[in-house]
Amino acid sequence: MKNDNWQNEWAYNKYWVMSKSQRMYDKIRLMSKNNKWSEEKNQEFQNDIQSLEKVKPTKETLTNVYQHIWGYFKKICTDSERKEYLRLVECLEPANDKLGPFLKNMTYKYQIKYLMDSRIIKEMRK
Repeated sequence: MKNDNWQNEWAYNKYWVMSKSQRMYDKIRLMSKNNKWSEEKNQEFQNDIQSLEKVKPTKETLTNVYQHIWGYFKKICTDSERKEYLRLVECLEPANDKLGPFLKNMTYKYQIKYLMDSRIIKEMRK
């Protein structure tokens, strides 16, 4: 896989991986250090992604990834959006996630292309 393809693949999966496993996120980030990519690393990356398919996010992993995603909005959102974010993060439950759909709506409202192209947003229910 060419380097730019790898970078696009990682950009697509990054927050999705983080939502499932901080340890795996750190591992992949380390693998990609210095932008040195190889077929072996690509196979390992694909295996890592596959291994996460059935992993359910926890309250901790979701809180972490949503804080990263919120970073795109915190300087441009309205006061009521900020209050709603704080309320939703306070009562976040993976089994009944209302914060993810809220952030998905914010992504499209503010047209954050990087997030619109990310797996976590694309696969999130409304």
